[in-house]
Amino acid sequence: MRLRPGDSPPWQPPEGEDDVVDAAKLDRLFDMDDRVVIVTGGTRGIGRALAEGYVAAGAKVVVASRKADACAETEAHLRAMGGEALGVPTHMGDLDDLAALVQRTVDVFGGVDVVVNNAATALAQPMGQYTPDAWQKSFDVNLRGPVFLVQEALPHLKQSEHAAILNVISVGAFMFSGFVSIYATAKAGLLAQTRAAAAELAPFGIRVNALAPGTVDTDMVRANTPEMQAVMGELSLLRRMAEPDELVGPALLLTSDAGSFITGQVLLVDGGTVPH
Repeated sequence: MRLRPGDSPPWQPPEGEDDVVDAAKLDRLFDMDDRVVIVTGGTRGIGRALAEGYVAAGAKVVVASRKADACAETEAHLRAMGGEALGVPTHMGDLDDLAALVQRTVDVFGGVDVVVNNAATALAQPMGQYTPDAWQKSFDVNLRGPVFLVQEALPHLKQSEHAAILNVISVGAFMFSGFVSIYATAKAGLLAQTRAAAAELAPFGIRVNALAPGTVDTDMVRANTPEMQAVMGELSLLRRMAEPDELVGPALLLTSDAGSFITGQVLLVDGGTVPH
């Protein structure tokens, strides 16, 4: 169901039904049955919550992470939830790994419908003390990896009737992000790539959006001192951190038929951290 000019949106009722959006039609908007979703960084934090959300919505989910044991554990967990799942050890900085991830996904599930670029590394170095290795590692994982994963998946996305790409960036791309400026710069680059890709891929019916979380209670945040965590939690208008599962609804909106007319956008899920 690739939509072209003049086509009807996917939520229109079948012929003979009225146009009232009732509970059943609303459920169909968020229905991910039989769609194949790749979630990078999918074994913990936001990525794991998203993987669980997609399984609950009916998707076949492939989680990618550097650690093989974490991939195996998450695959078993998602299967125990009643879903179809696969864990594929993947280093986002290794282009061969990205090609293998896509190929393994296609071999097992027959295609790719959604790519969620969630994996990230938040290296902290002050300006004047950057190292080339830290810069390269950050950009490999936070920017180059997501771009080339999409490139590997693109032939399969073009064959999908429900193709969507979701890049998980950060409010750091919009703020005065001192001491994590390498990370923020890479995430800002991914935002620019999101908008460029949305323009280039629109003729193929592929939607591309970004999700920008604020402070979320994850291992990455817990690596900070308790004092810093408290400060980070106070940055938003809601005066708290988000739980990882609070990102599930926004992600489903941007990658399901509920968001069929949304592309090239960034959705800030930050409790009111970044002023508009």
